[in-house]
Amino acid sequence: MYKEIIVIKVGTNVMTNKDNRIVRPVLRRLVRQIAELYERDIMTLLVSSGSVIAGREVLGDSKIENDTQRRQVYSAIGQPRMMRLYYNIFHEYGMKCAQVLPTKRDFSPGVHRENMINCCEGLLAEGVIPIANEDDAVSVTMSMFSDNDELASLIAQLINADKLIILTDIDGLYTGHPEEKDSNLITNVDPEDNVDKYIKENNKSEGEGRGGMGSKLDYAQQAAANNVPTYIANGKRDNTIIDIIDGKDVGTKVSL
Repeated sequence: MYKEIIVIKVGTNVMTNKDNRIVRPVLRRLVRQIAELYERDIMTLLVSSGSVIAGREVLGDSKIENDTQRRQVYSAIGQPRMMRLYYNIFHEYGMKCAQVLPTKRDFSPGVHRENMINCCEGLLAEGVIPIANEDDAVSVTMSMFSDNDELASLIAQLINADKLIILTDIDGLYTGHPEEKDSNLITNVDPEDNVDKYIKENNKSEGEGRGGMGSKLDYAQQAAANNVPTYIANGKRDNTIIDIIDGKDVGTKVSL
C-alpha cells in the first residue's frame, strides 16, 4: 500500500497559453511532480481537462452550429490526443498511465459505482496513474458533471483520498479581485464558511472549461466536509504540488 493517495485536478487555463493552445512544458512539469511523489510512495489520480482544446487544435474552427454537438466532436478528437501527450511524458519518467472516462451515473449507488471504485483501485494498486476526464463525447444534459471540479471532488470522496489538489491559474481565493493590490490571499477556509462575498470578485472563466472559483470552492468544501482536505493553488507555478505535500503555505486550504 502507498503512504498516501491524492487526487490532482488540472484545469484548462493551467495547461494553455493566451492563444488557447496546450503548453507541453506545463504538462511535463505536472508529470515530473507526480513522478517525484511516486518515488516517495505517494500515488496520484489525475483529473485532467484539455480534450476540447486538444480537439480544436486538430480540427480548427468547426462549422457545426450546435454548441453541444461541436463540443462532443472536439472532445472525441481531443481525448486520444491528450492521452498520447500524457502517455509520452509519463513514459519519459518510466511510468504508466490509463484513461478513465466517467459519467455521472458512475457515482450513483449500485453496480456502476462499484465498477468505478474497482477500476480506480485496481489501477492504483498496479502503480498506474489513472487520468480521468468527463466523457464529453457522450455526456450531455442530465448525465453531465457541472465541470471537472465536481468530478475531482466526487472521485476524491469515492476513493477516500488523503488530499485533493485543484490547480488553477491563480494562487487561490482572494478577498477581492486577484489583480487588485489591496486583495489578499485567503489561506484557510472551513467547509461551513460562507465565502460568497469573495466569489464575485474572484470568479474567472476557464476559457473552454466550465469551472470558476465559485465552482472550485463549492466542491472543495464538499470534499473537505467528507474528510478530504482540499487545496486550491496555482498550477502555473513551479513545484506547487510538491510544496503542498511538504506542508508549505501554498494556495487556499479547505479543511475541517
